[in-house]
Amino acid sequence: MIRFISLFLLLFPQIAFANSLLIPMDKTQSNHLKAYGLSYMLLKGDIDVDWLLNYRGGSFMVQYSKSVEKECKLRSISYEVLSDAATQQIVSQITRPDVNMDVIKLHKAAKIAVYSPIKISPAEFENTDAVLLVLKYAEIPFEVIYDEEILKGDLPKYDWLHLHHEDFTGQFGRNMRRTSEVDVKAQESIANRFGYTKVSHMKLAVAKSIKEFCAGGGFLFAMCSGAETFDIALAAEGVDIVDHFDGDGVDPQAQSKLDFTKTFAFHNFKLQLDEYDGMNFSDINSAGGRFRGFGDNDAYFSLFDFSAKWDVIPAMLVQNHENLIREFFGQTTAFSKNTVKPSALVMGTSSQSDRYIYGEMGRGQWTFYGGHDPEGRGGGGRRMPTDLNLYPNSPGYRLILNNVLFPSARKKKRKT
Repeated sequence: MIRFISLFLLLFPQIAFANSLLIPMDKTQSNHLKAYGLSYMLLKGDIDVDWLLNYRGGSFMVQYSKSVEKECKLRSISYEVLSDAATQQIVSQITRPDVNMDVIKLHKAAKIAVYSPIKISPAEFENTDAVLLVLKYAEIPFEVIYDEEILKGDLPKYDWLHLHHEDFTGQFGRNMRRTSEVDVKAQESIANRFGYTKVSHMKLAVAKSIKEFCAGGGFLFAMCSGAETFDIALAAEGVDIVDHFDGDGVDPQAQSKLDFTKTFAFHNFKLQLDEYDGMNFSDINSAGGRFRGFGDNDAYFSLFDFSAKWDVIPAMLVQNHENLIREFFGQTTAFSKNTVKPSALVMGTSSQSDRYIYGEMGRGQWTFYGGHDPEGRGGGGRRMPTDLNLYPNSPGYRLILNNVLFPSARKKKRKT
């Protein structure tokens, strides 16, 4: 019996002394997106997860158990079983002061809300929302809310809020290509119930409530026009910037009346008021109706490299197995560099524009990500939802899921 045990230990040392289970997030990983879902599931079950920043693409490590190993197999997630000695060796390597790596302990899973009109109307365009798609694919639970829930004061129930590709200016996306008559009537109905004479007034109230949520410690994530119009609405408080959609004209002094001190990320932008150009809201959108160069197979934006030990939050938000990520379209494709506030931290950029930015608002944090679908290359219009079974290793979608997990970390103050 002793000889049998000795032989078993010799042949299978990792299994015999299994201490940890490593989920590598480099190019050896078979399904990066599902790995985030597994990490979230463990956190929801009160199991801590170690996020190994800059180690093999930002790998995850948890205490070994047969149930976790089974989940990896069921979700087609690549994993490695580590002995106690191997685990300690990895930790020792990562925590050395001369390497740009660190171990971040993730604790309780964030409660997630997705702000989307699918709550109250068909909103077919939103079926292609990248966050909705990836949360479902990764099997991360969330709740859908919209204007009514926010106006009722429900936001404090959540930790993390995603803004779909919304138009917070009250112009319904500036045409009917993305918003149906049913969608418009549903929003007008909510505005009427809460005593607002215009949808634009209601959307401003919603934007201000979201700002308070973030300032109070909430985590905000917005993509595409959701990021651009959110700041436009805040800057234009008390100013009529809506043309025919609300039955009257634009304030002729609207541009000069904008207050950029009220915004999160953008300043010094010019509104699209006099000349109607496609679906543009302002020159925050660096594409500005000129899609050449965006979405081409040879067009990329790059992620910055941050200190894992000192710049912990941005380091978490850029964890990836790729440093260069293909450009992709959106109503707001990317952000003009001259409109991004100096206080915003640029995490992803190209020669033409900034794509991925972060900042703090009071006790909370926000991230804005340009574009509609990280695996969508075509421009505009209604499209079929992306099948993420075809893109389980998408580096563009990984950036979204980084944001889902980072509220679970113990925050350290950014040094630089």
